[in-house]
Amino acid sequence: MDSIVILTGAGISAESGLGTFRDVDGLWTKYDLNDVATPEGFARNPALVHDFYNARRDNCRAAAPNAAHVALARLERDFPGKVLIVTQNVDDLHERAGSRAVWHMHGELLRALCAACGHRWAAPDRMAPTDHCPACTARATRPDVVWFGEIPYRMDEIFEELAACDLFVSIGTSGEVYPAAGFVELAAEAGVDTLELNLDASFRARAFREQREGPATEIVPAWVEEILT
Repeated sequence: MDSIVILTGAGISAESGLGTFRDVDGLWTKYDLNDVATPEGFARNPALVHDFYNARRDNCRAAAPNAAHVALARLERDFPGKVLIVTQNVDDLHERAGSRAVWHMHGELLRALCAACGHRWAAPDRMAPTDHCPACTARATRPDVVWFGEIPYRMDEIFEELAACDLFVSIGTSGEVYPAAGFVELAAEAGVDTLELNLDASFRARAFREQREGPATEIVPAWVEEILT
């Protein structure tokens, strides 16, 4: 085996204190996603959206990588072939754990984007509608995250990597959000081996050749140990 592509979702960061969409008392439950996670919501009330992402940024900075993040960083470091992490998460826990080959298909919470010129930069602690883009000075700054209705980043490259790898692993994803939910079929059609590691079986579990259930901090390090030994 020479190449592994790993998809990670909210479930891998949940044990670091970053909630998923479905957490009963999570941050997401206090807001209507149409108001804070769509281009239309941002157009209606940019201050509300900035406040929401300022809070998420605080949560992200306060969180720490867990054993699952650390295990994947170890895999990248010690595996003799190629390891690529494609994450649906906008946090930076993979990077802080030591992973370097990380593609954020839904953007990055700690980055800012100018909707006018496309410039990107490190987000400050607090963003507001009155912020100016450092490149073009337009008051068009937004979080560099992909909202519902927008196209995820690097999709063509991701499809190429899925078709060329030897193993596709999905970790901590619900299997409900496309296009990521369809990655397993794309990999399988290309003859790639597939594995799901999840707290519970996802909506796409039957599409994987193998499926293992349990907390990410337990099953991910165990799987990495198997691969490396």
